Amino acid sequence: MKELVILSGKGGTGKTSLTASFARLAERPVIADCDVDAANLHLVLAPTVRERHEFFSGHQAVVMEEVCCNCGVCLPECRFGAIQPPSPENGHETYWIDPTACEGCGVCLRACPMDVVDFPERRCGEWMVSDTVCGPMVHARLGVAAENSGKLVTAVRQAARRIAEEGDHPVLIVDGPPGIGCPVIASITGASHVLLVTEPSVSGEHDLERVLGLAWHFGIPASVCINKWDINPELCERIEAKAREFSARVVGRIRHDPEVTRAQIQGLAVVDTDCPSAEDIRSVWAELGLQ
Repeated sequence: MKELVILSGKGGTGKTSLTASFARLAERPVIADCDVDAANLHLVLAPTVRERHEFFSGHQAVVMEEVCCNCGVCLPECRFGAIQPPSPENGHETYWIDPTACEGCGVCLRACPMDVVDFPERRCGEWMVSDTVCGPMVHARLGVAAENSGKLVTAVRQAARRIAEEGDHPVLIVDGPPGIGCPVIASITGASHVLLVTEPSVSGEHDLERVLGLAWHFGIPASVCINKWDINPELCERIEAKAREFSARVVGRIRHDPEVTRAQIQGLAVVDTDCPSAEDIRSVWAELGLQ
């Protein structure tokens, strides 16, 4: 099984649109949406959820208000301002903890002389296994103000790999998160190939260089695709030259095409329409040579 991870140094370069099209072009793929902080691949592939799994990570402090003596010892100990004074107007007769501010450090647990602070695992979101017209899809939803998206990315990839191996699927296509942080590192570790999608802009050039360095650091073969290349041909050529400096293969250019937005509004992959850029995307997929 080959695993292709589609990344972009910055958001908004078109990697999700490309992922959806590749899922339509591939033969018996498994798809994973690892952009768990802002997942949107489901908007195009319209998955039917068949499994839901809760995702727990870290802990969250909770005051057992029915036995709290209101001593307030914990209040000055919390450096994150999560502990709040009694506020009967909000339904809290004793000190309480704001779950969106709690970092799960546990200092209040240690400080409380009455041992009335509970410390359960924090539910941070959920991950799902779904069916699509392209094949199985694993995706996730991170909770509001929740963290540990890198760990959730790992859970999504592990599930997708297991499905691919058990079903003898030839390729796993991963829609990765933007940037170069923990979620990106979690999405590329052990991957077969990385496709970096960028655009001919100053920020696109800068952020591509960072993610190229990341792929090079982990020794993962990388290819580069320039989206909307014709809005700045000169900068496009400069970006391609920079990619070659990092030993990345340039696998194609995709023209600026307003019809792409129309396809997104209709919930369609670009290659399912007669958009001019659809042929460009097919050429990029063929050049990657994964099947």
